[in-house]
Amino acid sequence: MNLGVTTMFSSRALAAFFLAGVLPAAEPSGFALWKAESLKQHAQALSKSVRPDRSSRETLADYQSHRFRLLYRDGDGYPEQHDNEIDVVIVQDGEATLLLGGKIVNPEKNPEANNGVGEWKGTRIDGGERHALAAGDVVHIPAKIPHSFLVAKGKHISYVLLKIK
Repeated sequence: MNLGVTTMFSSRALAAFFLAGVLPAAEPSGFALWKAESLKQHAQALSKSVRPDRSSRETLADYQSHRFRLLYRDGDGYPEQHDNEIDVVIVQDGEATLLLGGKIVNPEKNPEANNGVGEWKGTRIDGGERHALAAGDVVHIPAKIPHSFLVAKGKHISYVLLKIK
């Protein structure tokens, strides 16, 4: 019987909230939540559509001042540099080496990124430091710093990329 009283009270309390106009709050504008399992499934789907640059990507959200992307790589990426954006990399799965710093050889505007404004890619990086990356690692790459992801044959890496203007 006690269970019935609790249920009846709960039903009455819920009805009172609805009649009083108290409803659960809607999510705030701009809120986003990407669950780990969902990101893993998206990365697996991306692994089936790798482009000639050995990557596949999806924009998760674009908030104008920053955007979130999910990337999958199964080979070395082009050396790149962003004059006006910071990259924050959150490694989800796999492993790679981040080559950071040095100088881009044969730089050219990257028309695939921001219409080429302040975006550069090259054939290689001379100098720089190597940093091993694995799942759970978080990296902050300042603007104007050359960088490239190096992925060993037979390996891959998937990561969330936060690009901040």
